[in-house]
Amino acid sequence: MNYKENFIKFMVESGVLTFGDFTLKSGRKAPYFVNTGNYNTGAQLARLGEYYAQCMEENKVEAETLFGPAYKGIPLSVACSIALFNKYGKDVNYAFDRKEAKDHGEGGVIVGRKMKDGEKVAIIEDVITAGTAIRTVLPILKAQADIDITALIISVDRMEKGKGELSAVQEVKQDLGINVYSIVTMEDIIEAIKNDVIPGKEYLDKMLEYRDTYGV
Repeated sequence: MNYKENFIKFMVESGVLTFGDFTLKSGRKAPYFVNTGNYNTGAQLARLGEYYAQCMEENKVEAETLFGPAYKGIPLSVACSIALFNKYGKDVNYAFDRKEAKDHGEGGVIVGRKMKDGEKVAIIEDVITAGTAIRTVLPILKAQADIDITALIISVDRMEKGKGELSAVQEVKQDLGINVYSIVTMEDIIEAIKNDVIPGKEYLDKMLEYRDTYGV
């Protein structure tokens, strides 16, 4: 198996990727659901960091600092930075934001690396639904320094229409000028079912129908 197939199998084994009948926040009825909150062990986090690091290497993403938006992005950025060092010998910085600014001690909203002008920063997230979190965090980042955001790395690209005809990933690229790279896409998941990498053949028709209806 290639690393994408391994990651999809890993998601299923971790209870992160499940199949059934789900009502999403958008109101859409989906045959699959991705809940990254179900990663909860050290072993899972170590493997997850390696998949993110491999995605960065495969797409030749340059970054001096990894930024993880609170809350789910925090452990992801830490795990990825560790994996980049352990697997590829790259020692990168990491940082994350507080939900509320600290009003004592050193103060501020950023924990970790104090970014400088021209610094190359990659944002590490789980999935994008509407891109709201990224739009919220960008002004916070830009207020720290005139940084160069080189990429947004996510685990799964749903390849699904947002409010218009573009997907959330495409909207981030169009509106914010940020390249988005995912470890896997919905099409990768469909292929994994077809090739018996994971169970779920009974949901294949519904997956294809959902892709035809909402996909881009």
